[in-house]
Amino acid sequence: MKTYRSVVLTRQGPPEVLQVVENELRDPAAGEARIKLQATGVGRTDVVMRRGYYIYAPKIPFVPGYEIVGVVDAVGAGVSQVAVGDRVAALTVYGGYAEYIYRSADELVHVPAALNAAEAVTLILNYVTAYQMLHRSAKVQAGHKILMTGASGGVGTALLQLGKLAGLKMYGTTSQGKQHLVQETGATPIDYRTQDFVDVIRQAEPGGLDFVFEGLGGSAIRRGYSVLRRGGKLVAYGNSGFMAVLRDLAQVQLGRLLSGKSGEFYGITAIYRKDKTPFLEDLPVLFKLLAEGKLKPVIGQRFTLLEAAQANALLESGQASGKIVLLAPELL
Repeated sequence: MKTYRSVVLTRQGPPEVLQVVENELRDPAAGEARIKLQATGVGRTDVVMRRGYYIYAPKIPFVPGYEIVGVVDAVGAGVSQVAVGDRVAALTVYGGYAEYIYRSADELVHVPAALNAAEAVTLILNYVTAYQMLHRSAKVQAGHKILMTGASGGVGTALLQLGKLAGLKMYGTTSQGKQHLVQETGATPIDYRTQDFVDVIRQAEPGGLDFVFEGLGGSAIRRGYSVLRRGGKLVAYGNSGFMAVLRDLAQVQLGRLLSGKSGEFYGITAIYRKDKTPFLEDLPVLFKLLAEGKLKPVIGQRFTLLEAAQANALLESGQASGKIVLLAPELL
């Protein structure tokens, strides 16, 4: 019997509850592809799942891992979208902390062979989130003025790079030690420890901003509305816990009523579950930009696929900038 290893969330708790187990390597079912993983990402949603607060998580025990890049190893009956040897990507939500994964073939996006696996996997969640907020939710145009909170994180750095390509004037909150990530894209950094972004924006842009992309939640949403121009829009994102989402939805709705400005809460999982088409259209666009050298994902740290517990601990420490990725050992 052939086997493979995965990292299972055994119970709610700290990173140590993630344990490596062996599984039987079965043949793919009809309509399925079996994928040998090259890379998966580690993000805040994984932490929220581990703490038991994510509304789309399956019942424990399960394998976390929100996005994957890998090579098709076998296909089931009726599969025509992909073939053995194809390099593919998928938004999995869970299942990525493993050496192999099984996915429905209609969820897979082809990945250009020349792309680096670590960089390619960062696009699936962080860059698709940023791209859809900019171009589907906000519909930005060159010259628009925007603010991003949490600008040095995975989605924040994606917003910065895509915003630069779109010709936006950008401001981003970050810590002093990570300001270079904001400055490299021509954006203006705001040190959230020593500066109030409301004061900074009101002085720099007295007419207000066109858009605020708010990833912190809570009172930052209300404060974000205050720096928008009349007709501006706030897009909140990032909180995956059930109570945090309810809180932020309430803040978005309250801000809309009190300010008379528009706002919405963006959640990629909810959108994907409702309609996969936008994701399947947008990810190839991002792969093309990466292949052309127009995007440069910020990789905070690389671990092997089975070192998910160590990667989660680093993420929760707050010491990593950009994206943490898990890679097949031969790619590390």
